[in-house]
Amino acid sequence: MAQPIKFAHIVFKTNQYKEMVAWWLDFLEADIRHGNDFISFLSYDDEHHRIAIANIPNLENNTPTARGVEHFAFTYASLDDLFDQYERMKAKGVHPYWTINHGMTLSAYYRDPDGNQVETQVDSLTMEQADEFMAGPLFAANPIGINVDFDALVARYRAGASFADITDYATAGQ
Repeated sequence: MAQPIKFAHIVFKTNQYKEMVAWWLDFLEADIRHGNDFISFLSYDDEHHRIAIANIPNLENNTPTARGVEHFAFTYASLDDLFDQYERMKAKGVHPYWTINHGMTLSAYYRDPDGNQVETQVDSLTMEQADEFMAGPLFAANPIGINVDFDALVARYRAGASFADITDYATAGQ
């Protein structure tokens, strides 16, 4: 059976159209590939669109206890890129609600104007190492991860701490 070759895009429906388009354009440093009063198609790379946002005025608000997507994630190429994104958004007053070391990733979670949750992450292990970690006792004991302080991690990293030191699961949160 054929499998997809990539995850292509996400489409949001919102009654806060202008706010959502502005937030996602800024958050992803994206461009509008096509936009009108009903829908905007945004991309930050060579894909024609990674996010589409549809303006549907009479929607009800989501509730925290409703079924649906918990979050989705974007992987950054390096720790520098992840921390640059964190600092860029922090300077704009946009703070993650959760920062965590998952073992295989170091992650910061944000909410957009509609409350959709998005994770920004950097892989801290190779795929083979991640598979081994997820099959091991540390992950079995705590499959969520360890809360971390991104401000402290950024300061340590900018002061010369290595990638391995910053992403080490055994010492995360200390």
